[in-house]
Amino acid sequence: MSAPAPSRISVLAFGAFGVGTSGYIVAGLLPALTGELHVSATAAAQLVTAFAIAYAIGSPLFAAATGTWERRTLLVAALAVTGAGNLFAALAPGYGSLLVARVVTAVGAAVFTPAASAVAAELTVPERRGRAVALVFGGLTVALIFGVPLGSLISQHLGYRAAFALVAAFSLVSALAVRFALPTVAAPPRVGLAERFAAGRDPRVLVMLATTVLACLAAFMVYTFVSPLLAATAGVHGTTVTVLLFCYGVGGAIGNFAGGRATDRWGSRRPLIVVTVAITAVMALLPLTTVTPVAAGISLFVWGLATWSFNPPVQHRLIELSPGHAGLVLSLNASAIYLGVGLSGVVGGAVLASGGPLLLPEVAAALTLAALLLVGSAWGRVREPREQVAVG
Repeated sequence: MSAPAPSRISVLAFGAFGVGTSGYIVAGLLPALTGELHVSATAAAQLVTAFAIAYAIGSPLFAAATGTWERRTLLVAALAVTGAGNLFAALAPGYGSLLVARVVTAVGAAVFTPAASAVAAELTVPERRGRAVALVFGGLTVALIFGVPLGSLISQHLGYRAAFALVAAFSLVSALAVRFALPTVAAPPRVGLAERFAAGRDPRVLVMLATTVLACLAAFMVYTFVSPLLAATAGVHGTTVTVLLFCYGVGGAIGNFAGGRATDRWGSRRPLIVVTVAITAVMALLPLTTVTPVAAGISLFVWGLATWSFNPPVQHRLIELSPGHAGLVLSLNASAIYLGVGLSGVVGGAVLASGGPLLLPEVAAALTLAALLLVGSAWGRVREPREQVAVG
């Protein structure tokens, strides 16, 4: 007998936790990576870039290649590849092989996240889809609460390899959980790669994708280098940074679910604009509000709260704009998310090298302001859709 729908979605969130920890963990491991690999913080951050660019490119390609796979089988395979990539990272002898391991990990993550979001929406009644998608993304925020700080703590005592090994084990356990708790889910109608990208020709979809890129670039160019930023503002290191990352993650978890509920109540436009304004303000003030450990904890909580309220209205808006093609547009949005994350390592590294860590949040605030202006100027130019949201 299959589990009830909420339990099924919780299993998907469980898998998203492993995938999310795989993607975000480098931020918590940055001091250990620079010390053990004898590379600069900018070079270590390219491990984020390698993962993110592979994800951005791989998400639509692998979604098209696996379009006829039964969904449960696809999700299990994706988690297995994620686990294998993390195991490879734990065993990698040097920086170059670690980069390759991050690409392998990204392939699994690129398949899992959009497929899990679409399956969650399919297993839920239309009026609760915002919360269902938010629950899957809740696994990503829990990765920020526990996965990244735990990885940081482990790396301080056992090295970064032990942290990657732990994530590998969890990903494989998640694969087993999905296999035995989720029912079989038929594949959607076959869609070729050309049609998959055609789903993004709607200018309103393109606006949402561009907004996602800008917002994720802004958020992760600061998050990736949060250790040197907090060292410069609050003078904290080691375990204190781990605690502050936990504060960010708690805010992120609350923000993700609040964003889902707000979207179900008010639609996507109002929450998205309010959240983007909040992110811009928080980023701009970050150098002034993180000058003591306590103030930094509060600031990172608010930052996580605002940043992770962003995903649910964007996802809902994309499904709303493309009825019947939710899996397609969510796959494109996943690519946009990780394109922004990938650029964050490059742009953030350049800002760090040229202007120091205090300039990072100011540049990020300018990027989120650009995202806000983009949404505000483009929303409503084309008649809003009236069709019932469907998932396929």
